[in-house]
Amino acid sequence: MLRHLFVCTIWCLSSALTIAVQVQDLDNQILVTGEVTLTDCQVKDLSRWDKVMTMLENSHMRQNMLLQYFEEVKAELQAIKDDVGTVAENTSGSCSDCLSSLTSHVSSLLDSKCQPDLTVRKDVEKSVTLSRDIGERLERIENALQRWDEAAQNKVECPEKGEAETGSGALTLHLQEWIKQRQIPSGCDVALLFPMRSPKIYASVHPADMSLQAFTFCVWTKVTEALERTIVFSYGTKRNPYEIQLYFNQQSPVLVVGGDKNKVSAENVLQAGKWSHVCGTWSSEDGKATLWVNGENQATNDGVAQGHIIPDRGIFQLGQEKNGCCVGGGFDESLSFSGKITGFNLWDKVLSDEDILKTVTELDCSIRGNVIGWGTTEILPHGGAQYIH
Repeated sequence: MLRHLFVCTIWCLSSALTIAVQVQDLDNQILVTGEVTLTDCQVKDLSRWDKVMTMLENSHMRQNMLLQYFEEVKAELQAIKDDVGTVAENTSGSCSDCLSSLTSHVSSLLDSKCQPDLTVRKDVEKSVTLSRDIGERLERIENALQRWDEAAQNKVECPEKGEAETGSGALTLHLQEWIKQRQIPSGCDVALLFPMRSPKIYASVHPADMSLQAFTFCVWTKVTEALERTIVFSYGTKRNPYEIQLYFNQQSPVLVVGGDKNKVSAENVLQAGKWSHVCGTWSSEDGKATLWVNGENQATNDGVAQGHIIPDRGIFQLGQEKNGCCVGGGFDESLSFSGKITGFNLWDKVLSDEDILKTVTELDCSIRGNVIGWGTTEILPHGGAQYIH
């Protein structure tokens, strides 16, 4: 049915254009396409009035032929109009209205016969534009129906409303998490990238004053893979390379103070490949050490290196530790960190719970430590470590 409707519309357009051209030619009552050609002998024998009468007779004959052709075209268009009207009765909506408007314009043009004016020409132009628009709409409708039929043949079943909403919500959450994990957290502009495990890839910090009786650190990490002992950062001196350490034991962060015997661990709170916020506190006065992960206090130990003082003149290293296996120390590839680190800060006191929570929720990376401040203290990358935006 739609194809029939489309063909009829095209015929209407073609005929209307033909009639418009012919009507314009008839406006002068004498066609200008033909001229009477006379020989030299005829020019001498015929008077001026004879010439005029001959031209009028020829013009009248041609006008009669054109009018006869006009009547034939009118009859054909009337038949097409009837067919289009029959099809339009079986349709609804804007398509039927468009066809009615088109046929009324064509009828007006036919009824006006040989008296076209500027208004009629504009109506014809509108009809042409309208018919083209109808053709495009019919084509889109036909394509949509074909797709609908194909879907019906394949028996594609739509999910229930509740299932669709649940699936959409899960997809949205997954997309938000995906975007979140690809951004640098807490509004920080840069992060340190450790592209692989290597004894040559690390970063170093030389703090001005590190004689500490208490401290708080916070850091954002995204570890690619954590082994049994993957170093996030380490501070040590020539006498003791293990004064302060934060390392990951697979999914568990471990804080070491003064040596491997003095530590606190939060079990199974990390996930590889995702950003995690880790804070740690320690006080020499009572030896209380805590670990915070993503804004929650996950572990607390008392009596950790109680009475110990963190000595000065050491070096902070991110992504590695300088062990004491040999003269001058060295790096162990199995301890290397691979992933990203940002927002590393160190204070010379124990922060309150409220202040620790602010380091997670603030979005401008503006909370900085007074011993090491991310974005203000120089942190030098080595090997393949590099800053990324």
